[in-house]
Amino acid sequence: METKPDTIKISTSHKEEISATHADLYVTVKGASVISGNEAMKKAREVSQLVDELTRFGISAENIHLQGVRVETSSGALLKSSSASYRLRVRCEELSQIAELLDIITSQKNAALERIDWKYPDEEANERGLEAALAKAKVKAEKVAASLGVKLLGVYDLIENIMDQEMSMPAYFAQTAAKTRGAGLMAEPNLGMDVQHSKMIHVNVDIWYRISEF
Repeated sequence: METKPDTIKISTSHKEEISATHADLYVTVKGASVISGNEAMKKAREVSQLVDELTRFGISAENIHLQGVRVETSSGALLKSSSASYRLRVRCEELSQIAELLDIITSQKNAALERIDWKYPDEEANERGLEAALAKAKVKAEKVAASLGVKLLGVYDLIENIMDQEMSMPAYFAQTAAKTRGAGLMAEPNLGMDVQHSKMIHVNVDIWYRISEF
């Protein structure tokens, strides 16, 4: 049976806050008619109105996706008069446009924002965090070895753990849908919604270094 060599255990960590690079907005649109497939983007009146507003604003048609259609009936039977809920995903590649996009969505009578899914450069941040944690561990191990009067011979074992934590931040939630009749003015902003656009990356490493005899 192989015996474990003499080792010292070093634990270090690195934290880094990263910002979202883009976001997906999930929107539900209530429609008065049932149209399936991509035809709904043009032929379902309530959906096409929203799509037209978004494309006029500058959102590419390729960034607006119909994810599903749910038929709503009052009798349990599919009738010509049945209505539908259309689920859309809108990709926002410029986060500076978020407030205006929310304004466009909430100004549509039949549209509702369900959630925002923020996208981050996780892989790059994880790699940077791991490199930083390993560098800290090496410096710390050299100091410990020097104080003990031993030499570092190499790495016996390593465990890494990467976690991320969303940072909840109050943000501007665009104007509500209602327009003041006759005056053409938007209602006061509703600041009751929190959105998330940054998160903290935690990288923890435990390293067992092989050392020379004491």
